[in-house]
Amino acid sequence: MGYTYPVAVPEGTLTKEQIHLLLNNPTLIAQRVADLTEMGFIADFLLTGRYDATGGGVFYETGNAEIFAGDEVGAISPNGEYPLVMLDDGEAVSVRTVKWGLDTGITDEKIARQGIQHVNRGIQRLANTVIRHVDSVAMAVIASRVTSTFASVNPWEKAGQAVRAIVTIQGQRGELATGLELDTVVLRVEQYAEMIGMLVDDKALPREQGETAIAGNLPVNALGLTWVTTPHFKGADPLLVDREQLGGMADEALGGPGYVSAGGFGIESKTIREDKTDGYTLRARRVTVPVVTEPLAGVKLLNTGLGA
Repeated sequence: MGYTYPVAVPEGTLTKEQIHLLLNNPTLIAQRVADLTEMGFIADFLLTGRYDATGGGVFYETGNAEIFAGDEVGAISPNGEYPLVMLDDGEAVSVRTVKWGLDTGITDEKIARQGIQHVNRGIQRLANTVIRHVDSVAMAVIASRVTSTFASVNPWEKAGQAVRAIVTIQGQRGELATGLELDTVVLRVEQYAEMIGMLVDDKALPREQGETAIAGNLPVNALGLTWVTTPHFKGADPLLVDREQLGGMADEALGGPGYVSAGGFGIESKTIREDKTDGYTLRARRVTVPVVTEPLAGVKLLNTGLGA
């Protein structure tokens, strides 16, 4: 998956002097952002493509999932010419990045009285807030672009019913000759908890793994499928997606003095010393835009009965 949360918080006590040295080291702050962040981007997990948005935007083609050419191969005689087939292009689309970010203040008094815990809380809240917003935007984009649906014959009361419904839509989508592998199920939190309970009850998932799944350790792999959740998905119906072909995140590396990222979280951080107010400004940002290149790489699952 590339990320699992929650991430253990580093332990240890730092002196006031060490905390000030930390806050004046951009690389160490960036690493602490990665270490302390409890939630990874679900956007990066579902949209696995990576696009360079240098210049503030990106062009891409959408709706081009066919894996076969429009014509059949031909028999080639000696010195004969190969038949030429033109590949269909998708719809050209352009999107622009947005710089999402926010600041918070850390005073010398707080450092002296509360130590590194206060700094950690500030870093963690900034990073988690950026993640929450970017994930919410990405999930909204996915939900708006994935418009195809599949209705289960019966609501899911056992894991087997869920698998039968999913295998059915996998087969139907395969008949379109698109080469898609719909193998990741995205659910709202309450739907996810109900589904994990079914998997445990039907012995498709060991109880111990089910307990850690409910605690927030993602993803869960069971019955040949990957099951994930995020509090930032608000759709009424679960999604079944092909993460490899659904789309990607287009990030723009703005640069600038003092901005550093670490840990693959996509968050850039910066610390600014404010001598006039005896404190620091902590900043976190991500310059990005979610991109869905293949709407057929997802389907909304109706009549599951989950979370009803």
